[in-house]
Amino acid sequence: MTTKFSEGVVAESKRDYIKKLALQGTRIDGRGFDEVRPIKIKTGFIKRADGSALVELGDTKVLVGVKIEPGEPFPDTPNMGIMTTNVELVPLASPTFEPGPPSEEAIELARVVDRGIRESHAIDLEKLVIEEGEKVWVVFIDMHVLDYHGNLFDACGIAALTALNDAIVPAERFEVGEDFKLPMNHYPVPVTFAKIGEWIVADPNLDEESIAKARLTVTTSEEGKINAMQKGLFGTFTYEEVKKVINRSLSIGQKVREQILGGADGEEN
Repeated sequence: MTTKFSEGVVAESKRDYIKKLALQGTRIDGRGFDEVRPIKIKTGFIKRADGSALVELGDTKVLVGVKIEPGEPFPDTPNMGIMTTNVELVPLASPTFEPGPPSEEAIELARVVDRGIRESHAIDLEKLVIEEGEKVWVVFIDMHVLDYHGNLFDACGIAALTALNDAIVPAERFEVGEDFKLPMNHYPVPVTFAKIGEWIVADPNLDEESIAKARLTVTTSEEGKINAMQKGLFGTFTYEEVKKVINRSLSIGQKVREQILGGADGEEN
């Protein structure tokens, strides 16, 4: 699927330059093929939220706020809390983002982040029951893209996971007991790769995204399990390429996870 994430116009000279650098084993910003941009994390950024995180992945910037409040459980899961995700592509973040209802790109982003968290059982939803069948905690994850310079899938996923890890369930506010930390089971980290010519690079920047012929996002947990995968664009990956991408995502994901769990500002390559 072609999305606005890859619609930027790249001059033919820059396209050739990026491919020429790839032949030399490097990239337009000097990184190696498996090197992600510096990651900066700030937690507790939104004081009125129950959990929040501001994440910078290179120049891509995403702010996530988590709100938690009581609600009715789904009829088929009366003994489990609820999680919902939403993405807002702020028009000021990119000339390709437009105001209005959620775009196809925003919906895809929300689904990829949601799937990684949900399929890994990252949140222990069974511990979010107030009264079985009647009242549970509902976790709202709101992602706001503030600056877009490539690879929103990873930036949003990292920011959402960090905000959840920062979240406190406000039981006292709703007079249903004492506040407690949002129970987390796992920490799924998405890692996105772009295929440019015959080369596959991790964490593509905006220029690389614009000329990529295929994209693959792999979300893995600390257990080494694959929790979700999302293929994008019209190009293809061979079976061997997919295996290599999975192995690379496990290694990169572990480094990113250590930074998330560190809970401090910093950078990680």
